[in-house]
Amino acid sequence: MRLPDLRVYVITANMPELGRTHCDVATAAARGGATVIQFRDKTLDDRAFAEEARRVGEIAQAAGALFIVNDRVNAAVSVGADGVHIGQTDDCYEAVREIVGPKMIIGVSATDLTEARQAAQAGADYVGFGPIFATTSKNDAAPPVGLAGLANIVSEIKQPVVAIGGMNRDNIGAVIAAGAAGAAHVAAIAGATNMVAAVRALRLAWESQ
Repeated sequence: MRLPDLRVYVITANMPELGRTHCDVATAAARGGATVIQFRDKTLDDRAFAEEARRVGEIAQAAGALFIVNDRVNAAVSVGADGVHIGQTDDCYEAVREIVGPKMIIGVSATDLTEARQAAQAGADYVGFGPIFATTSKNDAAPPVGLAGLANIVSEIKQPVVAIGGMNRDNIGAVIAAGAAGAAHVAAIAGATNMVAAVRALRLAWESQ
């Protein structure tokens, strides 16, 4: 399978305090040139999740971005997502692959070298590694591993590595230099004054390397 373009990886968020929905964030990501749009929501019931995922997926796929669903494997299949992203507490890679079939992209989160190696050996299409920097987007995030930790993972596994945690325009150059195949963004986009401009700046940073 051809390696996916993971460079500008935007994770949607519902931001009622800013009057922003998942679809608003996805629309801005698409307009700004995101290469991946992931739908992630821990609060919705299965039906509402699938309905919102379908709307986000239509936005992503119309723009030519990969559409990834976080955690909920059955929803990813039902809405025709390009892939699913799973964590260490979700079903194992092998069980997910059996459900989604051979073509869907599967990303796996890892917080240390052991988890990253296990994900790579199992066959994950990419590994989401972090947090690289401190993040406010996850209350249960592990301690930051820093750029040296990122570079070490990149050198240890063959799969593309997507850096997670505290990614923004100010540190993206160092993340690219450390060898990441992409960087995942939540607050840097969903909380930006101009979401489209924020995505475009990140896309430009990758293209200027």
